[in-house]
Amino acid sequence: MGLFILTETSAGYVLLKAKDKKLLQRDNLGHDLNTAQSLNNAVKVKTFLKFTNATGALDEAAAVCEGKVTPKLAGLLDSLKDEKKATLAVADSKLGKAINKLPGLSITPVADSSTEDLYRSIRQHISSIIPELVPEDVDSMNLGLSHSLSRHKIKFSPDKVDVMIIQSISLLDDLDKELNLYAMRLKEWYGWHFPELARLLPDNITYARVVLAMGLRSAAPDTDFAEILPEDVEVAVKASADLSMGTEIIKEDLDQCIHLAQQVEYFYGYRQQLAEYLGTRMHALAPNLTALVGELIGARLISQAGSLLKLAKSPGSTIQILGAEKALFRALKTKHDTPKYGLIYHASLIGQATGRNKGKIARMLASKAALGVRVDNLETWGAIAEGEEGPEPTEEQKAELGRLARKKIESRLSKLEGRPLRPEGVQIGPSGQAQNQPGTFEIKETRQYNADADFLPTNGKPSEQEKIGELAKTKKLIQEVNGGSDNIMEDAADGAEDSDESMADASSQDDQPKSTPKSKESKKALKAAEKEEKAQRKAARAAKREERAKKRAAKEEKKAKKEAKAAKSALDETEGKKRKRDEEGNNETKKKRKKEKASK
Repeated sequence: MGLFILTETSAGYVLLKAKDKKLLQRDNLGHDLNTAQSLNNAVKVKTFLKFTNATGALDEAAAVCEGKVTPKLAGLLDSLKDEKKATLAVADSKLGKAINKLPGLSITPVADSSTEDLYRSIRQHISSIIPELVPEDVDSMNLGLSHSLSRHKIKFSPDKVDVMIIQSISLLDDLDKELNLYAMRLKEWYGWHFPELARLLPDNITYARVVLAMGLRSAAPDTDFAEILPEDVEVAVKASADLSMGTEIIKEDLDQCIHLAQQVEYFYGYRQQLAEYLGTRMHALAPNLTALVGELIGARLISQAGSLLKLAKSPGSTIQILGAEKALFRALKTKHDTPKYGLIYHASLIGQATGRNKGKIARMLASKAALGVRVDNLETWGAIAEGEEGPEPTEEQKAELGRLARKKIESRLSKLEGRPLRPEGVQIGPSGQAQNQPGTFEIKETRQYNADADFLPTNGKPSEQEKIGELAKTKKLIQEVNGGSDNIMEDAADGAEDSDESMADASSQDDQPKSTPKSKESKKALKAAEKEEKAQRKAARAAKREERAKKRAAKEEKKAKKEAKAAKSALDETEGKKRKRDEEGNNETKKKRKKEKASK
């Protein structure tokens, strides 16, 4: 029974024995062991096991950091098998748990706050405890082992591949912003010389390549754009160059525009190369996640989670709203509905869903993505992982789970939507439409000014033609009028002249023939019909006013009854309270009289 202390140094393992069994129970242990003499009086060296070389020291240090017991350390602890009810102080709790599992040892490992001051003093005065160690050699060995251990951790980090994907997707987003900014600056700069070119070429990279190939617009007729533009667009560019309204620029200005266009083309080429690299890395690292949501969405999910392991530990509900943290916490704070999706919203499967189906497909896709990313992170492919020789599985075999899950989601979505889905690989916009695929160039027709759509605003009054048409329809209903369609339109025009004085000047002409008796009769009939119609409208308006007045009177009567009822109830309540007070006063008077009679 005693207290033993296990210390790991860069030179080897040191097993110390405390002279006082209750050394760890002291209150001021750090102050008591602040000198080398006090430490030598408190502990003594039981065993010192040296490391043979630097490689062995690295292996032992790496194992101790991971909480593993090496054969060399197990051999050192075999000397404590005969100790009964002994206590072993260790610096790491993981290592203490591993030592406690060793068979044949009846010692109790201790790793808590009470051992920190003890180990601090031991590391400070280790050379005084072990005379074989020179302080200068100890410092150099510590430095060398620290560098070796750091390189070992970086080399065998399980998250090292995730860093490539996280940095790639971040750089890709930055490149898109910079490329867009440079292209806009190029269009504004070169637009002073050739402003019509931006309207003809909306694509940024095509615009930059045309600037590089043409230079000044005066060189457009002699420049061959066959490798850059279709034939019809090339003709339009050359025709616009001849009639351009842009200003002339000097050679120094053109050189700066050329350099900027070169930067745009370079960034565009590098972006394509980076996108291909990211797709390759995603297919190698997370094939199932890539099969479900695509390379870019999968990479953004990994970047948002921090690593593939952290994403694999996340449930499907977390993956569904990953990237919408601000909206989630705002909804929880304001007690509103939480968001249904985050980064996963841009996946093609959700883009093809409409309405309420988006939420259903988002839940299904997030749950399947959670399963797929766990397989990608934790699966050890094939028999090679078990130490046996065997063929390496293909990319299709690795992504089999993701492909089957995607087919199931597509089948479910097709049933919900009631229509066939678009083929895999087609980019889908927010409203479900197919977008142009990358790598293909299309000249989009630009919007032009439509002069035929111009019109003057009206004040809401009917035009002359509308009035003529209404009068013609009214005249057809009059049976007394007999005549052809030509006479009808002429008489209707005459009626419009008489009914609207503001249009008399516009419709009157000097060369019109005088009206016939027949037209006078039709005019009288029209006037009579208009008067009758006007009287009917007036009667209808009077009836409506009378009806509204009745409703208003009924409403006021109802309101008056309600007020009278409320006043009556208030009066009854007041009288009831008064009667109650009177009764209480009478009761008190009676009581007083009874007391007076009793006292007499």
